[in-house]
Amino acid sequence: MTTDSASTRPPSDPAARVRHPDHPRSNGYDVRWLIDNQMGPHPLWLLESLAPAMGLDSLPPGARVLDLGCGRALTSIFLAREYGLQVTAADLWIKPDENAGRIAAAGVADRVLPVHAEAHDLPFGEGSFDAIVSIDAYQYFGTDDLYLPTLTRLLKPGGRIGVAVPSLREELDGTEPPAHLAPWWEPAFWCFHSPAWWRRHWTRSGAVEVEAADWLPDAWRDWLLWSEVCAEESDSEFMADMARSSARMLRADEGRTLGFARVVGRRL
Repeated sequence: MTTDSASTRPPSDPAARVRHPDHPRSNGYDVRWLIDNQMGPHPLWLLESLAPAMGLDSLPPGARVLDLGCGRALTSIFLAREYGLQVTAADLWIKPDENAGRIAAAGVADRVLPVHAEAHDLPFGEGSFDAIVSIDAYQYFGTDDLYLPTLTRLLKPGGRIGVAVPSLREELDGTEPPAHLAPWWEPAFWCFHSPAWWRRHWTRSGAVEVEAADWLPDAWRDWLLWSEVCAEESDSEFMADMARSSARMLRADEGRTLGFARVVGRRL
């Protein structure tokens, strides 16, 4: 019988549990703050995995970056603090006023601008950004064959777009999910695709040269660990329930099917 980790493991310090050797920059952020503002898998771990492939360290201070689908702006704050970037934090569901308070409290109100925007109706001019980043959001709007060219027009020529998205190791055949995932599968999961699918999808668009489209080998373990921590530590019962469900699903899967991919393209 599958049991929740809370019933099988003694209580432990969440900060110690999520201190990650592969994500040293993320280790500098308060775990309670991250838990209280999380909306799914650990956004800073995913961004820190994406950053090297995008060359974020090589962008000059003050370079303009669009954080598309930023949620509660944790990734936007991270981009400003860790890389010295000027960030436009765009989200549909979280109000700019709410994110503005969080951004100001983090001390980066002069470097992060929160805006309300829908991904198909972005109020920015062509060539506005040096880079575009999207963490655990692009899968919800970017599978449209026509979407990438409309988005990359916002990049300066040669600018990069990078996304980290929930992924399948391989594309699934048929119309049913794998049997071991059926109890947790939602129709929205069909927007998850393999790294090879994303490479083909972006290449076909003619909008970018694909520089990376790869499976993040340990991301499913990170997703599981973070889900377990949030299930135990979240003050929101709704978020705790979501985290418990994710943890059960990921323990059943053990990385056979689900994980994360990173995809990076350079505007042609």
